[in-house]
Amino acid sequence: MEEIFIANDEQRAILATVARFVEEVVAPRAPLLDADPDPEKSFSWEIVEKADAVGIRTMTLSEKWGGLGADSLTSAMVIEELGKGDLGVSVVMAQTLKIAQIMQKALNEEQQARVLPGFAQDPRGVLAIGITEPDNASNYFLPHPTPFRTGARRAAGGWVVNGMKHFISNGNRASHYLLFAQTEPGRPMAEASTCFLVERGRPGFTIGRVHDKMGERLANNAELIFQDCFIPDENVVGKVGNGFSVLAEFFPQSNAYAGASVLGVAGALHQKAIDWAKVRVQGGKPLIEHDGIRAQLAEMRMLIDASRSYIHRACWLADHPEHGWDRTLGALPKAMAAQAAWKIATWTMEIHGGHGYMKELGVEKLVRDAAAFLHSDGVNRTLFLKAANFMFRD
Repeated sequence: MEEIFIANDEQRAILATVARFVEEVVAPRAPLLDADPDPEKSFSWEIVEKADAVGIRTMTLSEKWGGLGADSLTSAMVIEELGKGDLGVSVVMAQTLKIAQIMQKALNEEQQARVLPGFAQDPRGVLAIGITEPDNASNYFLPHPTPFRTGARRAAGGWVVNGMKHFISNGNRASHYLLFAQTEPGRPMAEASTCFLVERGRPGFTIGRVHDKMGERLANNAELIFQDCFIPDENVVGKVGNGFSVLAEFFPQSNAYAGASVLGVAGALHQKAIDWAKVRVQGGKPLIEHDGIRAQLAEMRMLIDASRSYIHRACWLADHPEHGWDRTLGALPKAMAAQAAWKIATWTMEIHGGHGYMKELGVEKLVRDAAAFLHSDGVNRTLFLKAANFMFRD
């Protein structure tokens, strides 16, 4: 297992391609897109199409469906590299990569044949998952005896869905969605919800507002609105009433991918801190020659390296659970990376002094981005409690 921390030749080649993509495609566009006051216009189809052209968008698909068959560890490396260029771009791709992985495992053969070829061939194909509701967010991470507000009632040949999801990454952009809805009214969501495959454009399914976010602006988050939306039985994923088993069985690396995204932001912040410390003279010498600053830069490096190791361990074990997966790995790596990124963000801004508060050096954008994962993919306090329940309640 120790070899997982050493990138192999194939991974190095993939990461070199992604680094070029970040340098040539993402970095030049990200500041202007981030600054657009219209959140919907901060998203770039051009970036998605160029990611498709170099094989990033479909890399977790098996070769059977036209992808690279990338494992979760390689995917996390790519997601972190994308995060160095822009958090939103990383999130758009991370959501798509992980949901493509889920679909290959959770969809039956007929569903896969119906969905995956078209997704693979569509250069704008991105994916989304509909869980979070205005009244239900942490209830998903820490199951509480409350149902989803979004409900599905039986109808001839299928289900009629009514309700709303919000804060959904890629919500207004996806071609396909995995939607979680209550199929037994009054029972807890963890025991009586069902996962449905929903195609964009299905009658009764519309997009609400696109949320105007503080950071991570190159990824759109939006409302999904269902008004008497008929979903046929052939679009049920897994078993009726057993939606959460889809998450538990096929979703273990989600948390680690989120951690990889924000770790990319931490890496970008660290590099800015180093570059500034080398050129900014204070007290008669560059900042990097002051012991306090040098030590702080080393501590940033420690936090990044430790978080990365945790993420890589979680990703490898998600694919090889027989070697020691435990369920805390589905909660803690993201929390660790998010806390590290936020600490590094504040330190980097302090090292830059007043310049860090101004927009022209780009630190301000990275600070806003780092704040996103204090809550995204689970509020950190909630994730700690989730992990504690795995440790002690079971």
